[in-house]
Amino acid sequence: MNYAIIAAGEGSRLAQEGVALPKPLVNLNGTPMIKRLIDIFMRCNATSLSIIVNEEMHQVREYLESLEIPVPFRLIVKSTPSSMHSFYEVSRHFEEGKFCLTTVDTIFHEDEFRKYIEAFENDTTGADGYMAVTSFIDDEKPLYIDTDSDLNITAFKDEAWDRVKFISGGIYGLTPPALRVLEECMTNGVSRMRNYQRALVDAGLKLKAFPFEKIVDVDHAGDIATAEAFVMSRK
Repeated sequence: MNYAIIAAGEGSRLAQEGVALPKPLVNLNGTPMIKRLIDIFMRCNATSLSIIVNEEMHQVREYLESLEIPVPFRLIVKSTPSSMHSFYEVSRHFEEGKFCLTTVDTIFHEDEFRKYIEAFENDTTGADGYMAVTSFIDDEKPLYIDTDSDLNITAFKDEAWDRVKFISGGIYGLTPPALRVLEECMTNGVSRMRNYQRALVDAGLKLKAFPFEKIVDVDHAGDIATAEAFVMSRK
C-alpha cells in the first residue's frame, strides 16, 4: 500500500493557544503525531510513503529526514493553498496501485485502521475507493456522507439532514482513476478536499464507506489531551 501524509498546514490555532511545537511534532503519549502515523503505516503493509510539509516547517523537515524509513520515502517541501493542492503534490510521487492518504492530525485506533486497509486491499466489489467514516461528530465543519444500504457513498454534504449516519473521517483510500479526477479538479480550479470528493461521485466512481467507531482531530490545544486519552483507551 502506498501511503501519504498531508502535513503542510500552518497549525496557527495551536500556536495561538500556546503550543510551541509544530503540529506534526506535537506529542501524543510521548510520540510525535507524525511518527505515530508512520509507525502504523509501516505495520500495515506499506510499500512507499510520501509526506508533504510547508516551506516554513524546518523543524519538521529535519525530524523526518532523521528517521530511518524502511520503504521508498519521498518528502515534498512546498507551501500550498489547500489540502487538495497538497494531495496533488504528493500524488505525483505515488507508486503504481492503490494508495491511502490522511492528514497528520487524524487520530484513530490502529486495529480499526488495519481492518480498513485489509478491506480496501482485498476488495472484490470493484470499488474505486474506500473512505473512512464515523458516526462520532466532533468537528467544527464536518463533511456529512450519505450512503445506500450497501455503504456505497452517494453524496458528500455540508449540511446535516434527518437520520444522518456518518461524517468523513479524513482517511482516503483510493485507486488510480481517482487521480484522473484530481487532475481535472486542478485544471478546473476546484479547491478543497470536500469538493474533490464530490467530483469523485459526479465522475461516477464507486466509493465505499468504511465505518470507524471514532476518529478525532487535533485542531486546538485542548484536543491534545482528548486525543491522548482516546489513543490510550485501546491499550
